Amino acid sequence: MTWHEIEREQLAQALRDVTPDAPTLCEGWQARHLAAHVVLRERNPVVGAGIAVPALAALAESRIAALADQATTEGSYRDLVARVADRPAAWHPAAWVADTRNVIEFFVHTEDVRRGAGPVAAREVDPDLVEALWNQLKRTGGLRLRKVPVGVVLVRGDGVRHHLRSPKGDHGTVVVHGEVGEVALYLFGRGAAADIAIDGERTDVATIEKVLPSR
Repeated sequence: MTWHEIEREQLAQALRDVTPDAPTLCEGWQARHLAAHVVLRERNPVVGAGIAVPALAALAESRIAALADQATTEGSYRDLVARVADRPAAWHPAAWVADTRNVIEFFVHTEDVRRGAGPVAAREVDPDLVEALWNQLKRTGGLRLRKVPVGVVLVRGDGVRHHLRSPKGDHGTVVVHGEVGEVALYLFGRGAAADIAIDGERTDVATIEKVLPSR
């Protein structure tokens, strides 16, 4: 199995382990909303585009809410989770970019479900998955920081470093320390639930905290 297939099953299992109304780290979403998001992201072009096109965001949210509203009972919720576990057909465009698109997405959403009700023990991450996540972070981890003038260096738990972005103007660089999975959660907006540490000048740390709060 590829990593996106393994992580899809991890996500589906995390969803099976909770109730439809279980909280998640996604503000305003319960487990059924997150499941609806994953299903529609791969199968509904409006929802898929709404992630990147602000003008479609409200419509995408309404479609996610509508599907989630159909999954309030245990049976209907289990049916929805089964659709999460059922990957798109090989001919579907979502299947063509599954490894580059879904590994980190599914990893983060699994933690959204696992940590939604509060802190839990970090799950053991296979070393090969660590490398897959790290490679994706190096490519896309700075997307949320496009307008942030502060430089960012990532440092893994094993000491491996990556210069994610350079500072602009008079700003300096902050250093984000943590295991790769925790850094992924931080860079994808789940800093309050991630076990990371940030070093740097107070003003630079404050600047990045406005975009990616860590507490």
